[in-house]
Amino acid sequence: MKSNESPVIVVGGGIGGLASAMGLAQKGISSVVLEKTSQLGEIGAGIQLGPNAFHAFDYLGIGDTARDMAVYIDDLLLMDALTGDRITRIPLQEAFRRRFRNPYAVVHRSDLHDVLLNACQAHELIEIRVSSGVERYEQAPTSVTAILESGEQVKGRGLVGADGLWSTIRRQVVGDGDPRVSGHTTYRSVIPTEKMPEEIRWNAATLWAGPKCHIVHYPLKGGEAYNLVVTCHNDAPEPVAGKPVNHEEVRQEFEHIAPIARQIIDRGVDWKLWVLCDREPVLNWVDGRVCLLGDAAHPMLQYFAQGACMAMEDAVCLAAEMDAHKSDIENAFTAYNKRRVLRTTRVQLQSRAIGDHIYHPSGAHAALRNAVMSARTPEDWYDQIDWLYGSTGLEGAVSAETRRVGY
Repeated sequence: MKSNESPVIVVGGGIGGLASAMGLAQKGISSVVLEKTSQLGEIGAGIQLGPNAFHAFDYLGIGDTARDMAVYIDDLLLMDALTGDRITRIPLQEAFRRRFRNPYAVVHRSDLHDVLLNACQAHELIEIRVSSGVERYEQAPTSVTAILESGEQVKGRGLVGADGLWSTIRRQVVGDGDPRVSGHTTYRSVIPTEKMPEEIRWNAATLWAGPKCHIVHYPLKGGEAYNLVVTCHNDAPEPVAGKPVNHEEVRQEFEHIAPIARQIIDRGVDWKLWVLCDREPVLNWVDGRVCLLGDAAHPMLQYFAQGACMAMEDAVCLAAEMDAHKSDIENAFTAYNKRRVLRTTRVQLQSRAIGDHIYHPSGAHAALRNAVMSARTPEDWYDQIDWLYGSTGLEGAVSAETRRVGY
């Protein structure tokens, strides 16, 4: 059934923007998604999805479809990249699913985007427009207008800026300039499973942690391929996104690690380079009838594997507050901001911290990491991560016990 009210404008057709549109549609709220590129799609390879992502999928009405396309892994493994020894293991099977009410999985980013895109395209309350880059917005007492790069104007009752790390909407809402360059360079590749060294062809999300570097790999596409992500802290000074690089450039950053880990790099092909960026957390994501969501609100480093998950949690929370406040857009956005900001700030800051203390330490620092983490049992790990995986995105700052209750 078509909504009689003017739509909410969603700027950005990535995972966060499409999830926002789907969340609003679940509450009978129409939206128009404005995407600047001429064709919708996601750049990148694999992403990891914790149970909190599946809580969001269910809320957005795509839970079954998302589960069908996911690859379910058995463990999270932390390995010492210098010695080749295992530091710790977090099992993800029955006990994990029982504790967190949902699985842990890995997917190809484009597959996840397709699930959301297909759901949005099939919903009568969602309109998607490509080649519609937004230059700025203007507000009136009862509306907001997106001014496109073409000069066209699109009017709505509210605007959600889900336009990523380099958000033009954030520029008006927050005005904090360019993102912070982390100095960490990531190289990505996807290879067929038969090219993965057989002795480490594990059904796990595996992290090899070494001095100022790490390697991550896990299976994708039903086990047909492996996602490879290798990162070094080389003090790269400027942002880079998706630049093709040769094998020699990648390998030279990892000559100091154990052969068993280094051979993973030797199997990579068609490497692409990113220099990782984030931003300082901010308390306010709202300007009247405009709010930020996902990376536009709280861009984070990759080390918690939570960027897409946090964006989908945002979408769940935003839809709930829009439904609760009905036509009072400004109060809905303010309530959404208040409910989400401390949780996402925690993920932003801890993503930086685990890069320093888990992924990249050396010497005594690394020895301490190994001793502390190897002593933990699976139940210890479940307790450690309950605050993250036990949440649905709706609760805000509440107790762990409350989070286990569900929606």
